[in-house]
Amino acid sequence: MILNTDDYTYSLTPDRIAVYPLEVRDQSKLLVYDKGQLTHARFDSLAAHLPAQSVLFFNDTKVIPARLHFIKGQTSAVRGTGAEIEIFLLNPIEPSPLMIQAMQAQHQCSWRCTIGNLKRWKDGTVLAKNLGGINLEAHLRNRNEGQVTFRWDSSHTFAEIISRSGETPLPPYINRKSEATDRERYQTIYSHYEGAVAAPTAGLHFTSNVFASLTNKNIQTDFLTLHVSAGTFQPIKVKNAAEHTMHNEQIVIKRHNVEHLMNNPYIVPVGTTSMRTIESIYWYGVKLLSDCDAPFTISQEDPYLNRTDLPTKEAALSAVIDYFDRNKLNEITGQTSIYIVPGYRFRICKALITNFHQPGSTLILLVAAFIGHDWKKVYQAALDNNYRFLSYGDSSLLIPG
Repeated sequence: MILNTDDYTYSLTPDRIAVYPLEVRDQSKLLVYDKGQLTHARFDSLAAHLPAQSVLFFNDTKVIPARLHFIKGQTSAVRGTGAEIEIFLLNPIEPSPLMIQAMQAQHQCSWRCTIGNLKRWKDGTVLAKNLGGINLEAHLRNRNEGQVTFRWDSSHTFAEIISRSGETPLPPYINRKSEATDRERYQTIYSHYEGAVAAPTAGLHFTSNVFASLTNKNIQTDFLTLHVSAGTFQPIKVKNAAEHTMHNEQIVIKRHNVEHLMNNPYIVPVGTTSMRTIESIYWYGVKLLSDCDAPFTISQEDPYLNRTDLPTKEAALSAVIDYFDRNKLNEITGQTSIYIVPGYRFRICKALITNFHQPGSTLILLVAAFIGHDWKKVYQAALDNNYRFLSYGDSSLLIPG
């Protein structure tokens, strides 16, 4: 398969990128693409544009303050005067690779990180800082793999430690330092499970008023979890986008999620992360039908293997429910690197609520896979009508033909 990356780009100038969010979340613009027709609306009118039988699926991951800054030479008693080292948390290693357990670690944990100014951090040098009486240390465990061990002298959880010490990890294209207000605004109002280093930004527009309007229209909602990784910002650097290596992310699903997917015909993910999770569940069902104990790991190649007689949505999801029941589970954690590009056949999702994405990104490819060449029509309409782009920008509702 050949996908020319240049075919999935457009001209986005810096002045079109939203550097700050709107004061009121649901006052953002909403571009509705409904089977080729475009309508300009406001996000608080979302319910009016959704089919009555819609079920919305939200990603309830919570952004962690993943940027930690240390100064060489600093200790609990002495202020450092050396180089600043930035440690950006990526994914946990110990005591568990499971995000929910890693965030509850006490006294010590290890993470894979990206490290700014790494050359100034010599092997054996301990970085330290005082957090209101708690001494936090960072030990370089593996330089080549960016592994860092953190130790602290209290029974506080690691979630509490980074809440005191870390900064909100704004995307690289928001060209400013994070501010105190970003802790609340770069977070959905329904965020719950800590572990993301980037927000599922399609959900940033939702307010209690929008949820009330969904209820009034009898539109159901459900919540699953994908911990968004920094890989979501990784650009496609190859000419043939099909050769891009997709990032891996941790997902958590519950039994009732799968039941809702199976029992409702019109599934609408809120954001690309919810869409990738939902479609991954189908492919997990495909694996379980061949191996009833298959691991919940979806690779980027899985949807594109030459298979005959792929199961229906109902058959695949039934296999997942059977896995829950046989193992007496209500929740399972998996990994997905699913790569949705033009040519992908959507198995479950019928519409998509999403922001406007970076040119030449994997998310543009996902949108193009969903609505075809009309993605250019949608993006040009957004540019022509002064929509705000990227994470803090405006929104769209995409309903393919």
